[in-house]
Amino acid sequence: MPRSASSAKTVVFRAGAKSVTISNYDKVLWPADGYTKGDLVEYYRAVAKWLLPYIEGRPLSLERFPNGVNKPGFFEKNAPAGIPDWVETVTLESDGKRSHIRYVVCEDVPTLVYLANLAAITLHAFMSRRGSLDEPDFILFDLDRGDGCPVKSLATVAVVIADELRKRRMRALPKTSGGSGLHLFAWVRGRWSYEKARAFCNEVALAAQARLPKLVTLERSIAKRPRGRVYVDWAQMGKGRTVVMPFAVRARRGAPVSMPLPWSAVRAMLRSDELDTARYFARWNVGNVPGILRRSGDAWKRRT
Repeated sequence: MPRSASSAKTVVFRAGAKSVTISNYDKVLWPADGYTKGDLVEYYRAVAKWLLPYIEGRPLSLERFPNGVNKPGFFEKNAPAGIPDWVETVTLESDGKRSHIRYVVCEDVPTLVYLANLAAITLHAFMSRRGSLDEPDFILFDLDRGDGCPVKSLATVAVVIADELRKRRMRALPKTSGGSGLHLFAWVRGRWSYEKARAFCNEVALAAQARLPKLVTLERSIAKRPRGRVYVDWAQMGKGRTVVMPFAVRARRGAPVSMPLPWSAVRAMLRSDELDTARYFARWNVGNVPGILRRSGDAWKRRT
């Protein structure tokens, strides 16, 4: 998409008839790392062809940090005021304060640029798409590390869950959460309800706990979780719930990215005693992920 700059602080992006003005283009959003709003914009432009297939058609909740990641941010579900008329949206009933919420649906690069201009650093997406919102496209296991839990513990649990899914003729795909944990996705075949998906996730999580009773916990209360355990969150499945999708940026030190991984990268973690999993996973970030994708492509699209 061609770019023209009218000043160091304002940049205009154009794609056909669509135009987005980026204000405060050089504003630093990650003070410890020096990454700016412009870097966020350029990142999302660079990875768009890999990111968009994962989020197209999905209602989005925006996690915005207009004053940078060191200041409080906020979630925004309802489409912002003044949204361009070419940005796709979908209006859904809500049980909250609003009777309906008008969600942004990102279908193209100009919309990604528009969202980056809002300092919407992280895009949280529904697990189902417009037109089939009652049927998730994938099941999800969110692996959260407990205190004293090294990278290799996360990897050990991921490998066991993948094995349990393999027994059930499903293929697990790993990615970093962009924080300190791992996500495992498994795309479903045919039509699944959220109730079926949730029950299935519970079944697999219980099987993993039975195999790794000293490493896996299913205790939802953080205060009650034993030290050094990996919490397998199987209950995240639910209509209207969201997840950070592949290649989304996180508002954390190092500007990490939720990065799809080959299983070889997970097996390498089995040899690591690193306790700071967030630091370990920040090796995939805004600065280097576009280059990795240009060289190697999306790990989920390759044999892993």
